[in-house]
Amino acid sequence: MKITVDIDCTPQEARTFLGLPDVSALHDVMLKEIEQRMRDAMKSMDPDSMASVLSMGMPSGLKGFEALQNSFWSQMMGQSSTNVQKDPDNKTPKK
Repeated sequence: MKITVDIDCTPQEARTFLGLPDVSALHDVMLKEIEQRMRDAMKSMDPDSMASVLSMGMPSGLKGFEALQNSFWSQMMGQSSTNVQKDPDNKTPKK
């Protein structure tokens, strides 16, 4: 026997129903604090150091992003990453 119950309510209504505390005021205060700290940190950085911080998210720079993009495209096209070769003009992957 399988029973399915669908409940249509907002997240706030669900938290109230489950007896969880209302932390929206704390969330707002913390969000403002984090935003202020980020703005202060950005003001104290020079553009070169900011670029290095942003590039930490992409270890090999744009080449890593391009490899990731090519991997996604090959998966979407149903090709394995080992079978993908680029055209001589390096525009589109082909088998």
